[in-house]
Amino acid sequence: MLGPTRYLLFFFLSLLIAHSYAQAPDILLAQIYHDDILVQEYLVSEKLDGIRAIWDGQQFTSRQGHPIHAPAWFTKDFPPRPLDGELWIGRGQFETLSSTVRQVHPDDAAWRQVAYYVFELPNANGDFAQRAQQIAHIARQAHSPYLKSLPQFRVKDRQVLKKTLDHIVAQRGEGLMLHRADAPYLTGRSHVLLKLKPQLDAEAKVIAHVPGKGKYQGKMGALLVETPAGIQFKLGTGFSDAERAHPPPIGCQVTYTYRDVTKTGKPKFASFLRIRSPE
Repeated sequence: MLGPTRYLLFFFLSLLIAHSYAQAPDILLAQIYHDDILVQEYLVSEKLDGIRAIWDGQQFTSRQGHPIHAPAWFTKDFPPRPLDGELWIGRGQFETLSSTVRQVHPDDAAWRQVAYYVFELPNANGDFAQRAQQIAHIARQAHSPYLKSLPQFRVKDRQVLKKTLDHIVAQRGEGLMLHRADAPYLTGRSHVLLKLKPQLDAEAKVIAHVPGKGKYQGKMGALLVETPAGIQFKLGTGFSDAERAHPPPIGCQVTYTYRDVTKTGKPKFASFLRIRSPE
């Protein structure tokens, strides 16, 4: 039996947890691209290596529901309607972006390098092709250098899609996103939105540090991590010497790349990418 004090503590903690989950926005999440689709039915855009941000008409929140503290001048010309997009600096600039966006007191000079690329209109009518046109119109009307519509385009076949992916990746881009042109506005993880990358990525929680051997004696040899599905595996590649000397702390979330999964669900050729930003 819980005593009165512990019961009240448990009650308020439960309310706090419920509140934090309730604040997470209901947004569309992508599935993995598969070759049996008709690419002509999709609009294609570059997959930005940025930070997902939802504009509610007044402020930004992350996909986890945490506030993003952008300067007032950054959003002063944004429309008073919901938008969904990505804060982005440029290819290969994720660490700089993450450092900028995480700050409670925004750094004006750092934020001047950022722009908000819109790719969806929450709860809007029409199919995605129509919403993409609305987004482009909204961005033009705003006259803000920090509000942009993410370019959407069509490809005629799978070969052109592959060439486009190769070109983006050669320019240090992450990959491509494919959104069914006839899709209504949806939320949750759906096949109307697909991501296409040369490598897949996922996230896992660090649960232990495995000591190194040989040249890594006295350093971290691998991370023991656990996926959201409860699958544990060792993540031992992709680390710099500095990261092995000062490994990601136990309890944090890390992002790793992989090529496929085994029959038991473990990733093949998994490699550490970065500590996940606490968005």
